[in-house]
Amino acid sequence: MIILAINAPGSYLPSRLKMKEISDIIRAYRTALANGIQMALATVAKVEGSSYRRPGARMLVTEDGQLTGAISGGCLEGDALRKALLAIHQRKNRLITYDTSSEEGSEFAVQLGCDGIVHILFEYIDTDNPDNPLALLERLQHSRQETVVITLFSTKNKNEQRGTVLLTNGKSTLSSDMDLTALTDDIQLAKINRQSYIKKIQLNGVRTEALIQYIPPAVHLVIAGAGNDAQPLVEAADILGWETTVVDGRATHALPHRFPKATQVIVTTPGQVPAYVDIDPFTVFVLMTHNYHYDLGLLKLLIGTDTPYIGMLGPKTKLERTFRDLEQTGIIIDDLQRKRIYGPVGLHIGAETSEEIAISIISEIKAVMSGKTGGSLKFLKIRIHGEIPHIP
Repeated sequence: MIILAINAPGSYLPSRLKMKEISDIIRAYRTALANGIQMALATVAKVEGSSYRRPGARMLVTEDGQLTGAISGGCLEGDALRKALLAIHQRKNRLITYDTSSEEGSEFAVQLGCDGIVHILFEYIDTDNPDNPLALLERLQHSRQETVVITLFSTKNKNEQRGTVLLTNGKSTLSSDMDLTALTDDIQLAKINRQSYIKKIQLNGVRTEALIQYIPPAVHLVIAGAGNDAQPLVEAADILGWETTVVDGRATHALPHRFPKATQVIVTTPGQVPAYVDIDPFTVFVLMTHNYHYDLGLLKLLIGTDTPYIGMLGPKTKLERTFRDLEQTGIIIDDLQRKRIYGPVGLHIGAETSEEIAISIISEIKAVMSGKTGGSLKFLKIRIHGEIPHIP
């Protein structure tokens, strides 16, 4: 596995590795480390056909049987526990192939109707190694940079599972035990396209495969408005592992104890929000102060930033009034800027209560950040999860 910190331009594509899952795994890793418990990391390295989880999904297994994360919908976890314990006992990386459509033709066959073949890499975690896979993933949490993670594995030679081999921040190499210049162009491709890939390569004379996985930072949701209706929105974002910031001009409302799941709660004017929030392509806003002039002032600042999503609570007439008032100050909203502004905010699911509206808003943001429309899967004509492209 390589972890490369990057700052790539372009549109956002969905990650196959969720930052919340990483955070949960790292917390479990630190607990096991503190208690001297051995562990192994299971990673979905490759999928042929359909599968509940896609390449890059991870699960931590400790020797006392604790599982954190997921590599399937629950159907593979039982056997994966046994394989992980074997990897811990042997202190060796292993690759196991599961066929979820057939009773034959793989090391572990189970007829689940998923019609896919899943290759799971089990990495023994040597806690004495400062560059073990989980130590590297832990470093990944310390910044909001985009990353590329490369996992090396072999479906042909099961005894050659390299796993984690390098960590770099794009400027200096922190650890390396092999020459990976053969992947330089592929890493660049993943950076530019914000897309994961799989490639067959030869490293040090050994034929292997590389999962070249693009990972964005967690979504940072900034909620302008500290009313009661913002509380379930913070709760819903927390479930997804998003960072949340609540801003409001009212000191009586913007109180940390009212939003215990928020990353920060700030009393400020619209003009000072950029001083408290670093706005990047993964920072989204919902304007719901119920104060027209506060929302107008903040929107005026946001339209020139990199935020891909600005949601505005209220009817369409309020949004159109906002555009007219901005035009009177000399600010003309062009078509590209209008596409980033969502008002009325949320998906059309019949939401009425604050909790329902929060689900509607969170769902719309998730759809926008994933490049999806938010429609019903019933009418989807293609696979839910697209295939990871293979690089020749």
